[in-house]
Amino acid sequence: MTERVHLEVTEGIARVELARPEARNALDLPMCHQLREAFDEIDADGGVRVVLLSGRGPVFCAGADLKERTGKDAAWVRRRRVAAFAAYSAIERCRVPVVAVVQGAVVGSGGEITLAADFALAAEGTVFRFPEPHWGTVGATQRLQRAIGKRRAKELLFTNRALDVAEAADLGIVTRVVAPDKLAAAGDETAASIAKAPPLAIALTKRAVDLGSETDLDRGIRIELAAIEQCLADGGWRDGVARFTAGNGEDQ
Repeated sequence: MTERVHLEVTEGIARVELARPEARNALDLPMCHQLREAFDEIDADGGVRVVLLSGRGPVFCAGADLKERTGKDAAWVRRRRVAAFAAYSAIERCRVPVVAVVQGAVVGSGGEITLAADFALAAEGTVFRFPEPHWGTVGATQRLQRAIGKRRAKELLFTNRALDVAEAADLGIVTRVVAPDKLAAAGDETAASIAKAPPLAIALTKRAVDLGSETDLDRGIRIELAAIEQCLADGGWRDGVARFTAGNGEDQ
């Protein structure tokens, strides 16, 4: 099968790249399967500390590949959509932080992939669209509203309005905007910063934030206390205290 998703792991940093630039990295069924498989492989690799998720070429992802649906029946399209949901879920459930690094057009499924990551960096000039209803289908109705709110999500889905990167940052779809020629370096620096932190503390922090977002504050505090207990039992917190002391209380 042609490689549509490239995975490379170096020094604890996994780099997952959408590798179909000739089709503007449009998401088809093989890419859905390969995305899920890549993240399954990452989860099985205890040495991975962080994931950088990017797209090869000038476009991160131009959405679903609607051409592959020509001549298919409703059952096939349903299976294809389930495969996409499995890929997004694999990204979201990854045990380590996932940072999306996006540029160019981020459309439909590209937005879903971006929102499944823990956060995203974007190049200046990046444009987002969520056109699913205008393609005669339904999509992006769940992660998008959780990221930006129900009313804003409806406006973008109903109108197919292009969202420039500045507005995307204001809404929280991306967390940082950099010049196009600085994007790769910004991704590398972000990954290196995450990778140097104690892996258990990062993993538990990710889990506590994700689980806490699904409940009220009181239960969220209990989730955090459980994570703290797990850190204490591991003993790695002593290394953090030692590093802090060695640095005279300054950030290391």
